[in-house]
Amino acid sequence: MLMGLMSLPAVRSQSEEVPSYRYFIDLLHSTSKSKTEASLDQIEQEWEESFELYAVETLYFLDESQAFSRLLLLLQDKTGEGFGVDFNAWYAYLWNKDPMYDEDYFSFKAALHAPIDRRFVSYFFGREAQSEIRLDEVRWGGVKQDGIPPLRNPTMIEASKARYLSNSDVVFGIEVNGEARAYPKRILAWHELFTDRIGNTPVAGVYCTLCGTVILYKTQHDGHTYELGTSGFLYRSNKLMYDRETQSLWNTLWGQPVLGPLAGKGIQLEYLSVVTTTWGTWKRQHPDTKVLSLQTGHRRDYSEGAAYRDYFATDQLMFNVPTNDRRLKNKQEVLVIRLPEETDEAIAISSKYLRKNPIYGGTIDGKSFTVFTDKSDAHRAFFTQGYSFVSYDKNGIATDSDGGEWLVTEGKLKRTTGERSLPRLHTFNGFWFGVRAAFPTIQLIP
Repeated sequence: MLMGLMSLPAVRSQSEEVPSYRYFIDLLHSTSKSKTEASLDQIEQEWEESFELYAVETLYFLDESQAFSRLLLLLQDKTGEGFGVDFNAWYAYLWNKDPMYDEDYFSFKAALHAPIDRRFVSYFFGREAQSEIRLDEVRWGGVKQDGIPPLRNPTMIEASKARYLSNSDVVFGIEVNGEARAYPKRILAWHELFTDRIGNTPVAGVYCTLCGTVILYKTQHDGHTYELGTSGFLYRSNKLMYDRETQSLWNTLWGQPVLGPLAGKGIQLEYLSVVTTTWGTWKRQHPDTKVLSLQTGHRRDYSEGAAYRDYFATDQLMFNVPTNDRRLKNKQEVLVIRLPEETDEAIAISSKYLRKNPIYGGTIDGKSFTVFTDKSDAHRAFFTQGYSFVSYDKNGIATDSDGGEWLVTEGKLKRTTGERSLPRLHTFNGFWFGVRAAFPTIQLIP
């Protein structure tokens, strides 16, 4: 995997002096014991605080050997910390300090990951002035670019032909301009992203299994359509997307490019609602829905619960985040409400709380909204300025304080008599730890 690292002229510094990070890279590819020892001697002699980061990231990829042991002992001695091979603990230690890297770290990051996938070089090299996030919080997720293969224009079938699905199977339901689609969790968990054109709108559905989020984005912004994929990297345990044209990295939860030529350009993708429900409920509500075919072009165990079974079964994280907010369990589900083009305000409502309170009214940016939760625990929110709702049959009919009945649909809340309707407030679900890490000032209800 590490062969060819030194043949990458693109990741060498422009400086005439050899940057200190090269000693760490040398540890990864050197086959000479004397050269390895010389690199370790140099690291020890020149040690400074910024080496902590280089050492942790080098150790993550370094085979357990004499060099590994010596570098680990050196790191523990210089920091006074005894985390051993607990890399999550080392990252938490680093992330709770002020950033201590300079522009050379971008070249180091490129050189470190180049042997895995040469396309990774473009993510980091030369992008010192194109970053909106802490680069030391960007971690490799264990796969190459699109190593978790996206579904591009996947085959959809009629509901009556989806004999592989049980009524209790979890699906992610969407409707765009009247066109309904269902994406079973059992399939999407293996692919984590799909791109398609639905209701004549180009979209990307992004599923970060680690933080439990499924978000549907319109991929066209200011007349430009972005072709998104899975970068192979994470930021705060949330997958980073990339766009093919510029290889910029995009924050999945923000819908914004955060590293690369597009970062800081004011690009904010519009997101649409995704409903987490059961197949039986969704097809009853949308008899004309299409659903993913098992013929994806890939061979996977698409049985219910097969993907990430062990991860979903506990509250433990695979990749940690800088801080843990213990008001809820890590993987407790919340409904996220944002208006990113209007305000930085964000609200998270516990799904457990919403199940007990199938009508919930609140405000965001001064705008009133109401969340309705049905029998399948699916949440739908609407702007409801001027209306107060007193009951919901959890089956599609809500009643306001004046006795008026309203039909809860995907596109709008519609009065059963007359033409009056109220617009949808787009939302998405996610695990509490990931949402809190992405939006540190988010308001939690209750």
